[in-house]
Amino acid sequence: MAFREIPVLDLSEARSEGSKPAFLQRLRDALLNVGFLYIKETGIEQELYDKVCAEGVRFFQLPEEEKARIEMKNQPSFLGYSRADWREQLDLSTPHAVRKDTDPLYHNLLAPNQWPGAQYAPAFQDVFEEYMRQMSSVSMFFTSLIAESLDLPATAFDSFFDKDQQHRLRVVKYPDAGDGVGQGVGPHKDSMLTSYLLQASPHKGLQAQNTHGEWIDCPPIRGTLVVAIGQGLEALTGGVCASTTHRVLSPALGSGARYSIPFFQGVSYDAQFESMAVPAHVRALRRDIVGREGGRRDDVEFTFVKGRWKHLGEATLMNRVKSHPDVGERWYPELLRQVREQQAREAGGLKEGAQRSDGVVEAEGGSGGDTMREGGQQRHTVEAH
Repeated sequence: MAFREIPVLDLSEARSEGSKPAFLQRLRDALLNVGFLYIKETGIEQELYDKVCAEGVRFFQLPEEEKARIEMKNQPSFLGYSRADWREQLDLSTPHAVRKDTDPLYHNLLAPNQWPGAQYAPAFQDVFEEYMRQMSSVSMFFTSLIAESLDLPATAFDSFFDKDQQHRLRVVKYPDAGDGVGQGVGPHKDSMLTSYLLQASPHKGLQAQNTHGEWIDCPPIRGTLVVAIGQGLEALTGGVCASTTHRVLSPALGSGARYSIPFFQGVSYDAQFESMAVPAHVRALRRDIVGREGGRRDDVEFTFVKGRWKHLGEATLMNRVKSHPDVGERWYPELLRQVREQQAREAGGLKEGAQRSDGVVEAEGGSGGDTMREGGQQRHTVEAH
C-alpha cells in the first residue's frame, strides 16, 4: 500500500539492545516503503538546533556587500554564498585543506569554508562548525543502522567514506514576496546516501510523493530532522532502498520567508559505486512492494551510472559545474563547455521526442543526466529542501 504519512523514528531506541531489534524493523519498513522519514532524539540538544536556526536566519540579514565578499564564484570549491534568481543560500562543509597541485581536479571540492566576518556574525562559525561536527556523527551512526536493518554488517558502507569525510550543509532562504512567490523547489530526488533537513521556520511546504502520485505533507516537527534517502544509497543497494521524489511549495504571500538547513552526508570522491550484496530475502521484499504498487523504477541519476565515471568526484564536479555555471565559467571553462554541449544534445533529443509524441513528453528520470523531465520542461535534480 502506498504510504499516507511519514514515519517518525526514535534514535534513542537504536541505542538500547532491548529496543534496537524493533527499531531496525521499523527502519527497514521505512526504507523499503517510503524512503522518507523523521528522526527524533538524535543526541543533538534542542538548544543547538535553535542556535543553528537563529544564526541561519540572521545570516540573510547581513549587508549585501558582506554576502558578496563570500560569494561561491570567488573560489573553485563551490562553497559560499549564491543567489539563484529568487532563492538565496550559503553552502558550507566540514573543514578541509586546499587541494594540492598533485591531487585530482575534483579534490577542489575539498576546501576551507568562506565564513561571514565575525564583526557581522560573531557566533555563526562556532555554531555551524559544532552542528556539522555533531551531524557528521549522527549521519554515520544512522548509515550503520541502515546497514543493520538490511541484515548487513554495521560496517557495510564504511569503504565508501574517507577517514576525514567531507559532509556538506546548506542554509537556504525562500522569499514570500517578489519574484520568489510561487517558486518553491520542483519534484526531485536527493543525491548521495542520506540527507537530513532541519526545517528552520514553521512553514509547511515540504512534500513527498507516494507511488500513487499523491503528495504527502512533511510539516516541521520540533526536535526532529527529516531524512531523505539519496540516489547513491539506492544505487548501492541495487534499488532496495527507495529514493523518494519530493518537492517544496513556496511560502504564501505575506507569510514570511521559509528557511531550511539541509545536511548532506558526503561520500569519498575517490569511491566507485557498485551494488552491494544485499541479502536475497531483503531484495525479494522490495520486489514484492514494487510489484504490488505498480510503481516503476526511475533511471539512476547520472552520478551513479556504472562505467561512465572512474570516480564519484568526477561526476560530482561536473554536477556542480552544471548547477553553478558562474563558478564553472571562472574556474572550469573546459568542463562548462562539455556541460553545455551535453545540454544541447539533450535539448535536441527532447525536441525530437516531443515531435514524435504530439508535444507530450512522458515524465521520466533523466537518463544519463541529472534532470527530470515533464511536459517538455527540464528540472535539475537538486539538493535543497
